[in-house]
Amino acid sequence: MKRKIVLGIDTSNYTSSLCVADTDGNVIKSIKAPLCVKHGEVGLRQSDAVFAHTKNIPEIFRRAEGIISDSEVVCIGVSSRPRDAEGSYMPCFLSGVAVATALSESLGVPLYENSHQAGHIQAAMYSSGMLFDYDGESFISFHVSGGTTEMLKCKKTAAGISAELIGKTLDLNAGQAVDRTGVMLGLDFPCGAHIERLAREYYETHGKIGGFGVSVKGLDCCLSGVENLTKGAYEKTDDRGYVSAFLLEYIAKTLIKMTDAAWQKYGTLPLLYAGGVMSNGIIKERIREKFPYARFAFPEFSSDNAAGTALLALERYLSDSQG
Repeated sequence: MKRKIVLGIDTSNYTSSLCVADTDGNVIKSIKAPLCVKHGEVGLRQSDAVFAHTKNIPEIFRRAEGIISDSEVVCIGVSSRPRDAEGSYMPCFLSGVAVATALSESLGVPLYENSHQAGHIQAAMYSSGMLFDYDGESFISFHVSGGTTEMLKCKKTAAGISAELIGKTLDLNAGQAVDRTGVMLGLDFPCGAHIERLAREYYETHGKIGGFGVSVKGLDCCLSGVENLTKGAYEKTDDRGYVSAFLLEYIAKTLIKMTDAAWQKYGTLPLLYAGGVMSNGIIKERIREKFPYARFAFPEFSSDNAAGTALLALERYLSDSQG
C-alpha cells in the first residue's frame, strides 16, 4: 500500500518552495529554491519573480520525484495571497496557484488555498512544538520578514488560523532594513546571515551595544529611522561589524517593546515568532532574555517555506473527511 502524502506549494517573492508531508502531520521533505537577486540590488520586480518561479518549479518537483511517485497524494495546499486580508494580492503567488490547480485537477484531489502568512505561522507552530501541545487558547504571533512586520492575535480554527492584526510597522519592514543595510555594506542579498556573522565577530571583541531608543507607538513601530542611523554610523565609523550589531539590537529592542505593549493590553498570552528575520540568532537571544518561554521556528521553517501550507491543507482535508 502506498504511503499517503500531502503537497504544499509556496511561491513567495524570494523563494520557490515545495513540501511533502504525511497524513500523520510529519514533514517528510522541504525543498526550496531561492530566486536570484543581482549583486547591489535589494529585491525583485514581480514580473521577474514570476519568471524565476516558472524556471524553479520543475526543478523543485524533480527533487521530490521519488517520494511523490512512490506515494498517493491525497490533497494539495498552496499559498495564494500574502495575508488573510481584503485586497491582499501579489502576482508571484499565481505561479504556485497555477501549478497546484493543474495538479489538483489531474490527480482528482482537493486543493486548499491559504495565505503565505498563515503558512508561516503554522510552520512556526510545527517546528517549535506548539502545534502538538496547542490547547485552543489565543496566542500572539509575530510575522517578521522583508515584506511584513506584523504582530497578530491568533487562534487555530477548523479553517486554519484566525489572525487579528494588532500591531505593525508604520513604514519600513524589518527585513527591508536588514537587506538595505547589508547592501550598503557591500553584502549579497539576502543579507541576514552575513549581517549576523559580522555582528557576532564584533561582539567577540566589543560586547553588546546599548544606550539607544527605538520608535514604538502603542502597538505599532517605525523602522525607517534605523536605516538612516546605520547609514550615519557606517559613514562615521567605517565599521561593518558595529553597524550590523547595532541594526540587530535595534530590531530586537523594537520587537521586545511591541511584545511588552501587547502583554499589557491582552495579558501574558503565549508568544510565537515567525518569518525570515526571526531566523536570526541574535534577535532570538535578546527576545528570550526578556521572554524565556517565547517560541521560535527552526531557521529552515522561519525563512519562506511550504511546510505550513501543506500542514494547513492536511488539517482541512482531515476535517472534511470526518464530516
